Amino acid sequence: MRVKKGRWSHSHRNGRTERVSRVSFPGQCIDLGCCGYGLRKLPSNILRNMASQKSWIDILKSSKKTSFTHDGKRKIHFLFTDGKELTEEYDLNTDELIVRKWRHKSTLGAQGQWQVEVGEPLAGPVTSSESEIRENCFNPLFLRKDTKTSFQWRVRNLPYPKDVFSVFVEPSDRCIIIKTSNKKYYKKFSITDLDRSQLPLDDSALSFTHANNTLIVSYKKPKEILTLEQELLKELKKLKVTSEWGF
Repeated sequence: MRVKKGRWSHSHRNGRTERVSRVSFPGQCIDLGCCGYGLRKLPSNILRNMASQKSWIDILKSSKKTSFTHDGKRKIHFLFTDGKELTEEYDLNTDELIVRKWRHKSTLGAQGQWQVEVGEPLAGPVTSSESEIRENCFNPLFLRKDTKTSFQWRVRNLPYPKDVFSVFVEPSDRCIIIKTSNKKYYKKFSITDLDRSQLPLDDSALSFTHANNTLIVSYKKPKEILTLEQELLKELKKLKVTSEWGF
């Protein structure tokens, strides 16, 4: 097992040299889930300019929201001023986030498909070939399923020993990388919640485990995210519940 630490740089302050985690924003495109607001590509200079824009919690509060409860879940639909949509589903008993997905219109105004950020991936079209279906069942399946205190990702169908995996933070690209020493699997992904709130990545918050052919990667939520989620949940519980869900 190996968790590779992120890169470090040094800063000089008050005549002292301090060892600090280096978080840079190169002039390249990164996977970002804000002001997109879904899973889209944005150049990193936009991320730097977001400091002067509305905070993510303010954007959520100013959106048009619809609340609906069904089958033990609280479902919330957000409609933003630019036409983008967000739906979230919470467990009524634990308040844990179960599903988060996005939809936005194309440049021609056509309604796009839902893109899942948290939860089980949407079922795709059924193929006519049974052999293809059987083969796809054994391909690695990447998905995100959070807990109250951690962002968490699961990669199913990875039948390798734990010491084959390397999971680490890449600060320069603001992402997490998963790879195997046998070169059978590689995945690079960002934490969209941190990007939306402009928070740095901390490699000490990252951990992983492996069991039942499933790799589980966890990233401990920083206090800023925990506070934001608690504040948002209070707002959502105040919403008037409608009788029909049309999304």
